[in-house]
Amino acid sequence: MELTFRWFGERDPVTLAHVRQIPGVVGVVSALHDVAPGVEWPRDALERLADRVDAAGLRLSVVESIPVHEDIKLGLPTRDRWIDAYCRSVEHLGAVGIPVLCYNFMPVFDWTRTALDRALPDGSTTLAYDHAALARIDLSRGTGALPGWGAAYDAEQLGALLAAYREVSAERLWEHLAHFLERVVPVAESAGVRLALHPDDPPWPVFGLPRIITDVAALRRLVALVDRPANGVTFCTGSLGALPENDLPALARELGARGRIHFVHGRNVRVTGDRQFHETPHPSRYGDVDLFAVLRALHDTGFAGPLRPDHGRMIWGETGRPGYGLHDRALGATYLYGLWEAISRTT
Repeated sequence: MELTFRWFGERDPVTLAHVRQIPGVVGVVSALHDVAPGVEWPRDALERLADRVDAAGLRLSVVESIPVHEDIKLGLPTRDRWIDAYCRSVEHLGAVGIPVLCYNFMPVFDWTRTALDRALPDGSTTLAYDHAALARIDLSRGTGALPGWGAAYDAEQLGALLAAYREVSAERLWEHLAHFLERVVPVAESAGVRLALHPDDPPWPVFGLPRIITDVAALRRLVALVDRPANGVTFCTGSLGALPENDLPALARELGARGRIHFVHGRNVRVTGDRQFHETPHPSRYGDVDLFAVLRALHDTGFAGPLRPDHGRMIWGETGRPGYGLHDRALGATYLYGLWEAISRTT
């Protein structure tokens, strides 16, 4: 296992020097945040990013992520030119020596929460989701400051996108994903890049939009779409754990044995109602995810890829990007590292 940490670039208040001081962390997960969705990622910009990380004594282990253009997800006639650009970006990752690409196939909205500062009894704040609260969000003015979404659409742009997706059922979205993977997986394989599709977060439809990467059956279907080793998943314990029927240790063991888990996001959630949850400290006792059992399954199936602590609470008075402060994620990293060491010594 390679312990890694998410870094959002030079504007991130969490510096590479901070990351370097977290015990066990050797890799960085980052991206080119100034490139518009769909545009080819320049190789020289990737080289500069990798060099910056290397100069800090770390390794650029994962790119998270190259956004998939909406035309591809919609299946529009223009999609192939965007897929061509995506393929060139993947080739550049391989040329620079970046081995893993984490990406998602969620229509319009990325990970979504209804609160970014839910207070916990210990005084920390965390990310939370309530489907009833989501239904009360007014999108008539665009995405605005919608929690969890980094890009922004004005009212006209968002209205046009939502109207276009009314013609896209879940099954059609699967067809569009298959078309994308049929083109991209062989390129990734040739470039030495492993594709790691992130589950939908949360793992159910939002704002009437289909979401398809949600459960055990979906992940099985995903890896079968293009049944080649480069086509794999990001095993996100928080996204999958928000759906109580997902048996995470069993799923980790199944996909791990097939060599299809290319990246792991380790975090914990507490499910508090129907389509309602909040994020918790990483240790298993605080949430509904048994991270010890998940990591044991990964270890037993020979997982040797990158793992990172995912979202963290805001603790000790820290402010910054919700879910991505330094302190709680550093605690999560050391917890995951300690679990892995204990499992390694006793098996």
